[in-house]
Amino acid sequence: MSANTIAVKNWGMANGKNVVLYDLHNKNGVSVSVTNFGASIQAINIPDRNGNVADIVLGYDDVEGYINDPYYTGAIVGRFANRINGGLVMIDDEQHQLTVKPGGFHHHGGAIGFNKKVWTARHFTQKDKTGVVLEYISPDGEEGFPGELTTTVTYTLNNQNQLIVDFEAKTTKTTLVNLTQHAYFNLSGQAGSSILEHELMMPLQGYLPVNQMQVPTGEVARVEGTPFDFREAKQIGERIGQENEQLILSAGYDHSWVIKEADSDKLLMAASVVEPLSGRILHVYTTEPAVHLYTGNFIENNSPGKNGAKYMHRSGFCLETQHYPDAPNHSEFPSTILKPGDTFISKTIFEFAIDTN
Repeated sequence: MSANTIAVKNWGMANGKNVVLYDLHNKNGVSVSVTNFGASIQAINIPDRNGNVADIVLGYDDVEGYINDPYYTGAIVGRFANRINGGLVMIDDEQHQLTVKPGGFHHHGGAIGFNKKVWTARHFTQKDKTGVVLEYISPDGEEGFPGELTTTVTYTLNNQNQLIVDFEAKTTKTTLVNLTQHAYFNLSGQAGSSILEHELMMPLQGYLPVNQMQVPTGEVARVEGTPFDFREAKQIGERIGQENEQLILSAGYDHSWVIKEADSDKLLMAASVVEPLSGRILHVYTTEPAVHLYTGNFIENNSPGKNGAKYMHRSGFCLETQHYPDAPNHSEFPSTILKPGDTFISKTIFEFAIDTN
């Protein structure tokens, strides 16, 4: 394909609204499919070192798969990604009880988060890029959060083989915002295969240990001398089975690494992943202060996927760029407060490349 194009097709109904699938293509043969249900990435097709194109993310063939999905597959998570201990938060000197799970913590936006909403959408095509702009208006009080929150996510695929994810959010009352993109990657392009031999590098010095509820303790621990040290590239599975308290608590990697200790708009590298057999490479850059690595520890074997595939335990990994989990309970963490008149802005870039060696 020699030009940037977009194909739009109706994809069914959900919540009484039309669901649409947008197929973005660049001139290099890379394509990204996005649906307005959950603002989800449904597919990313990229070539390997031999020119063979394959889909490198987990997903479903139709909207019913996403309606029934328990794993936040490919979706936008909000209004607060990850966990808040207890779910009772103080905002502007008022207590607000958020929706909590049986363990007593708020998780990934609540009972019906942004991943289960039908977003409004419009698409665009420009000289060297194509994309989709999606918007969801979360009403005041939804899942316990104060303020009507208007969230916009823009997916842009350019000719540098970058998928750029831009977030903006505005609120009518002081509230909490922590948004993330929850794609599960498997760079082999072989659906259901293990991701443990992928080679991961994260140039990061610290991570956030968790307690038995997988909520951060408040400590920022050094990665040096631990299985959390990926400053030099290592296979994801090389140390995942070690007798390490943190790995045992989370059944593998399900932790946030610190990119920076304060908010800023500086774009920094969060991670780089190589799949050695295919040569596919993923670089992740973000303005967010943390990246959460999740290694698909709770994917049930033989979970249904695209094209008849069966997804297995640890057949996908997530690199969720976000603020620190449980930030409302730790004043020393970068703030997740958003006030009226301010705009939450965040950018993450997923950049794809090929190792030709």
